[in-house]
Amino acid sequence: MAAATQRIPSKRQTLDEAYAPPANFLEIEVVNPITHGVGKMRYTDYEIRMRSNLPVFKQKESNVRRRYSDFEWLRGELERDSKIVVPQLPGKSLKRQLPFRSDDGIFEEEFIENRRKALETFINKVAGHPLAQNERSLHIFLQEVAIDKNYIPGKIRTA
Repeated sequence: MAAATQRIPSKRQTLDEAYAPPANFLEIEVVNPITHGVGKMRYTDYEIRMRSNLPVFKQKESNVRRRYSDFEWLRGELERDSKIVVPQLPGKSLKRQLPFRSDDGIFEEEFIENRRKALETFINKVAGHPLAQNERSLHIFLQEVAIDKNYIPGKIRTA
């Protein structure tokens, strides 16, 4: 019985192996929020930076700008078309959008920073899911400058 519980001998890792690029990686950052427009036409968008060596992504690096409504679009597409449980987005903060506030509401720096962090958490959870990585809507969101809302839903095929 003692032989059944013995440790499996491990191979010592070399320095080259320890500091080599990871076998598979997907890094997504939500950064650089910018508020545009005035009055009712005011909105904030965020830069989405993606780096990956996963074969499913045709571009290994991409930078796009997305609004909160684009994240809502992605979540809706994934809920409708994929078999995964899609995490929640940070709330809409409707109270912060009421007129006659003494502050900047949804355009306050602290609110924008908290939303940026929550959106980064959301997109990393979604994109880290192996089934979501094959969804065309995720690829459009991460890699296309403009979102084509008339796209044909489906899976990405890797060669």
